[in-house]
Amino acid sequence: MSMLNDPSMKEIILDFCAEAEALFDQLEQSLESTEENPANTKELEKFGQIIDRIMGAAKSIGATEIATFCELGKVIGYKSSQIKDIPLIEVVVAILFDSLHMLRKMITALKEGNDRSMQNLNTKAFGTRLNWLSAKFKDIDRASCAIDPKGNLNQNSIDDLMQSLGL
Repeated sequence: MSMLNDPSMKEIILDFCAEAEALFDQLEQSLESTEENPANTKELEKFGQIIDRIMGAAKSIGATEIATFCELGKVIGYKSSQIKDIPLIEVVVAILFDSLHMLRKMITALKEGNDRSMQNLNTKAFGTRLNWLSAKFKDIDRASCAIDPKGNLNQNSIDDLMQSLGL
C-alpha cells in the first residue's frame, strides 16, 4: 500500500495539500508580478524555488505525478529566468498559470482521496505547449535543474519527465 492510500497517513497528506495550496498562492503572486513587468525575470527564479519545495514534499509522500509536474514547472521557471525575450516570457507566464491551475486540481483530487490525480485532467494540449516551450530552452543549462548528480536537465530528460506524465 502506498503512503497516499494508507489511512494512517491521511493527516500527513492533508498537511501536504494545505502547504501546497499556500505555496500556490505565492506562485500566483510571482506570476502576476511577472505578468505586470515581464522584464523582472527574478520572479520566475522565485517561481522555480517555490515550486521546487512542493516538488520535494510531493516526492517525500509518494505523489510522483505531482512531483514530476512540479519538476517541469521548476525547469521552466529557472530556465525562463535566464532569457530577455519579453514575448517569450509572456508566453511562459501564461503556460505557468495553466500549470498552476492544473496543480491546484491535482491537489484537490489528492485531498479527496484520488491519488491518480492526472486521470481526470485534459493534459494533451498542455503537453503540446510544454514540448514547444522546452525546445525554446534547450540551450540553457542550469545546475539547479539537474535530475541526477551526473548532469544537467537536458532535452531528453525533459522529454522523459513529460512521457512519465503521459504527455
